[in-house]
Amino acid sequence: MQKRHSDRRAYFYELARTTQRHIMPYIDRWKPAAPGMDVLELGCGEGGNLLPYARRGCRVTGVDLCAGRTEQARAFFAEAGAEGRFVCADITEWGDGEHGFDLIIMHDVIEHVADKRGAMERARRLLRPGGRVFVAFPSWLMAFGGHQQIARSRLVSHLPFVHLLPRRYYRQLLCACGERQDTVAELMAIRSTRCTIAAFAAIARSVGFAVEDVTPWLVNPHYEAKFGLRPRRLPTLLCRLPAVRDVLASSCFFMLRA
Repeated sequence: MQKRHSDRRAYFYELARTTQRHIMPYIDRWKPAAPGMDVLELGCGEGGNLLPYARRGCRVTGVDLCAGRTEQARAFFAEAGAEGRFVCADITEWGDGEHGFDLIIMHDVIEHVADKRGAMERARRLLRPGGRVFVAFPSWLMAFGGHQQIARSRLVSHLPFVHLLPRRYYRQLLCACGERQDTVAELMAIRSTRCTIAAFAAIARSVGFAVEDVTPWLVNPHYEAKFGLRPRRLPTLLCRLPAVRDVLASSCFFMLRA
């Protein structure tokens, strides 16, 4: 397990840097951040992605299923002197009575959601006319698409493609390497909710979204804050080969409009 997975404060500021340097400039091409804009993050975790938007003068709201994460988000925002609203709720059910948002962010969350169609239908209902939805996630088929880096075992956390083992053997390996039962359950849940780039695009279109852009990354922009690596987009030629794209893309950015 990497230190950032236990030091949530450090992870909060890492996400804020990634959004400031890479995610916000990408989104600004379609929906420039402006004071008074309403920004929602579904699956916000500690809220790091929302901090740059709050500092730009946007009204930010974060929703996450984990009460501990939303409590941390409030604490980290207070520490940073920023304002934000954070709600503990299921992202497929929350939002009744809300007046809509100009921008919705779903960063590294859709691959954890079992009801992806329900989540995207909810996002579409929460979007104002002219709004945009930004979604980013690692393809299931890429080297660490199973999020095995959260494992405490050095072998499992550093072993690429291990998550592609048959379910039975993957579970046996996790247990044999001494992983805690909650970690085993989380990794097996991620295996159950896995998502490829093509599968997500199909779901988004099926609920009424137009896909304005798809940008696969050979080197995930977040790896700059995590590992000091320079972000690199996947070459266009490789993007045209779905199987190759899904294996090589460490992240994929989607821009959607209703």
